[in-house]
Amino acid sequence: METSPWIWFGFNAFVLILLALDLGVFHRRPHQVSVREALITSSGYVALALAFNAGVYWFMGAQKGLEFTTGYLIEWSLSLDNIFVIAMIFGHFAVPPAYQHRVLFWGILGALVMRATLIFAGTALIQQFHWTIYLFGAFLLFTGVKMLMAADAEPDLANNRLLNFVRRHVRMTDTYEGAHFFVRRNGLLLATPMLLVLVMVEATDLMFALDSVPAIFAVTSDPFIVYTSNVFAILGLRSLYFALSGIIHRFAYLKYGLSLVLVFIGTKMVLIDVWKVPTALALGVTATLIAGSVVLSLIKTRSDNQAAAGRAPQPDRIAAQEGTAD
Repeated sequence: METSPWIWFGFNAFVLILLALDLGVFHRRPHQVSVREALITSSGYVALALAFNAGVYWFMGAQKGLEFTTGYLIEWSLSLDNIFVIAMIFGHFAVPPAYQHRVLFWGILGALVMRATLIFAGTALIQQFHWTIYLFGAFLLFTGVKMLMAADAEPDLANNRLLNFVRRHVRMTDTYEGAHFFVRRNGLLLATPMLLVLVMVEATDLMFALDSVPAIFAVTSDPFIVYTSNVFAILGLRSLYFALSGIIHRFAYLKYGLSLVLVFIGTKMVLIDVWKVPTALALGVTATLIAGSVVLSLIKTRSDNQAAAGRAPQPDRIAAQEGTAD
């Protein structure tokens, strides 16, 4: 059953209203987003996604509702890896906390356009050439294994080719100019370092979209379900970043869990004509891998912190030793 054009129009209008409220009302003045504010906003976006999911169950049936749930969880969990890279980009460029939200806002707006393009292109390919689903599956298998082998590696931002290309071909200021991406000096239009940060955020999301968009095709080929689950996951990415940026270092095993999710989904796509994995099973496996990696990460980092605290010199013990020496 094809989704009515009016539903497509209504959903996109709703998203645009959310974005307008975000930039024009709640973040009209640049400020540092607190963890409390981020948690409230993130909870709000999750609540909207769940409410929309309930509407899909009610109006489109249980199967479509389950597909949305699974797709949303896959996209949301894969976006967690994006947060690691965004945190490194902001740290590398020393982006002032008050301006980080503005970069993420425009970055995610561009991400929505890119993902919509990839989704509709992917849907058309699968509908016209069914065998392309095997290519998507093989790509996800390759990406998952590659991510698993390089889970502890960090991208080399200092020698990034895209950054070097932009620096060579675009006139730039040496310092940030408030929240501006461009400023005019002596009649010349100059970019600011904020533009470099935005370029890197957009490039990062494009790379992650090449993984996450094919992944959801393992769950459903309905473009409306694929698109809406992607949109809701991306909308919550900004607030999720501000909520988790301070503790992101504690998710030591998360990348391993995400790698295994990609391997599982890739295998599911390759075997789709041999054995079609039930959507409920795919949801359960994905949730187990992500939750398991998060729990193990928190246990490991807690143990490491306790061990470090045990090795640290204790003030009372030092004072007692000094007293004995005297």
